[in-house]
Amino acid sequence: MPLRPTRLALAAFLAVGMPAHAQDRGSVNPKPLPPLANPDAPSTPAKELFGRATTPAPGPSEAYGGYAKGCFSGGEALAVDGPNWQVMRLSRNRMWGTPHLVNFIERLAGKAPRAGWPGLLVGDMSQPRGGPMLTGHASHQLGLDADIWLTPMPNRRLSRAEREEMSATNVVRADRLDIDPDVWTPEHTKLIRMTAQEREVARIFVNPAIKKALCREAGGDRGWLNKVRPMYGHNYHYHIRLSCPGGEAACDDQAAPPPGDGCGEELAYWFSDAVLNPRKSTTPPKARPPMTMAALPAACRTVLKAR
Repeated sequence: MPLRPTRLALAAFLAVGMPAHAQDRGSVNPKPLPPLANPDAPSTPAKELFGRATTPAPGPSEAYGGYAKGCFSGGEALAVDGPNWQVMRLSRNRMWGTPHLVNFIERLAGKAPRAGWPGLLVGDMSQPRGGPMLTGHASHQLGLDADIWLTPMPNRRLSRAEREEMSATNVVRADRLDIDPDVWTPEHTKLIRMTAQEREVARIFVNPAIKKALCREAGGDRGWLNKVRPMYGHNYHYHIRLSCPGGEAACDDQAAPPPGDGCGEELAYWFSDAVLNPRKSTTPPKARPPMTMAALPAACRTVLKAR
């Protein structure tokens, strides 16, 4: 296996980061975070600051920076309950996004029944002002990312306890080589295809086994597969990433995916023994220092302090 695919995969993994898993429980009675002793110190991790912002920054909607180094103003919260969606893990307070994202989720949920999907269970979007999160994602900072559970919405309103404690559905086989045929359905393919065909969508991240199933089930219409990218950890949900809204010069779009459907050598790499069963290093990895405000766009200081 040449080195180039490995470097590309690693770069993509670092850009997306490990997700806050849909099977991780929330809390029915979350405790407020204690105040920081010195929030203005240059060494204070940005995640500690943005993780304590419980309301959006006032002003017009604007995204600043990149998906893994950014923030946004003028955020909106997706309604906890909609005609075709329900928000999960309310205790995380990550149901926020730019109006562009909120409107997209509402429209996508309205179309979901066309794919045989009764409605969406919506996982993490962004914090009220975006920025780095205390746990989980490295991305989701611009108000343009959202996780959709691979579990159909039930035909009733879930209780608060269920929203915090029930797990999403793992659709990947235990050996990680393919989807689990006992839980995967044609409707999963239809929903992801329908999402990828939306103009605003830049990328969709799924587990490599899911990408394999989509490649197999796509049929002759394969153009949408280009947006669906394999990535570790996405076996309980799929991750939607929207392009920067037009006219927002401070928002940094990700480079377009490479051409093609991504179903050949690029996908095979993820099932190589080196990836599925990596050698254990005898040297502990060095901990990466947490991101500080200096790493974010200057506008994010204004966003953070806006009242």
